[in-house]
Amino acid sequence: MKPEELFSLKGQTCVVIGGTGELCGAIAIGYAEAGAEVVLVGRSEEKAAEKLAVIEAAGGSGYFLPADVSSAGSLQDLLNQVVDRSGKVDILVNGAGVNSATPFLEIPEDEWSRIIDVNLTAVFRACQVFGEYMKNATHPCSIVNIGSMSGLTPLSRVFTYSATKAAVHNLSKNLAREWGENGVRVNTLVPGFFPAEQNRAVLDESRIASIMNHTPMNRFGNSDELLGAALLLAAPKAGAFITGIEMVVDGGFNSMSL
Repeated sequence: MKPEELFSLKGQTCVVIGGTGELCGAIAIGYAEAGAEVVLVGRSEEKAAEKLAVIEAAGGSGYFLPADVSSAGSLQDLLNQVVDRSGKVDILVNGAGVNSATPFLEIPEDEWSRIIDVNLTAVFRACQVFGEYMKNATHPCSIVNIGSMSGLTPLSRVFTYSATKAAVHNLSKNLAREWGENGVRVNTLVPGFFPAEQNRAVLDESRIASIMNHTPMNRFGNSDELLGAALLLAAPKAGAFITGIEMVVDGGFNSMSL
């Protein structure tokens, strides 16, 4: 099989929650270039329009749908709209996320609850809604949940974020175990340090220097450098026997201790 066939998403419909953001937006564009019809889900129609313009210029197809990830009803409406418009869903990417640098002893409960709801409970909701559909589908399906290096190795200054991402990693493995025989693959894509919007608030000069000292490649990742791994996890042929894994893309950060 040729590589372009192995990693092809032709005929696939992919829903990217968080697709209006920087990292998931790059994944969405790459999926569209690989042949998928991409549904961008987020809060900003303006940001979606920018991504869709790139997709259209590359000869791909896609559209934007708003959804409230804090509501299972809204996510069910999202699923129904996609199925009505595109006929099916093959791939779900859960990539919405928020962060905070509040010191642990100063984290208020409302901040804790908000980050948990966006980073973890929204993934739970989306996996419930789309997972029910995918389990009963007659075609193989894939869920790619966006984790974090902090879900593997706790990082300072991002306590709540780290806890939520560790839980997403565990949830993904449990769902892979539960749904494997139903033809639904569930994996976690684990970025290292990329220029995501939620990271900028916690990056000052000293923290950047610390990150670089712990990253063998001595640089941040570029958003399009997640695409190869994201394609492998989503592609029905290349990733056909891959489920329950944490695929790390981090420039070597996780391999280094001193």
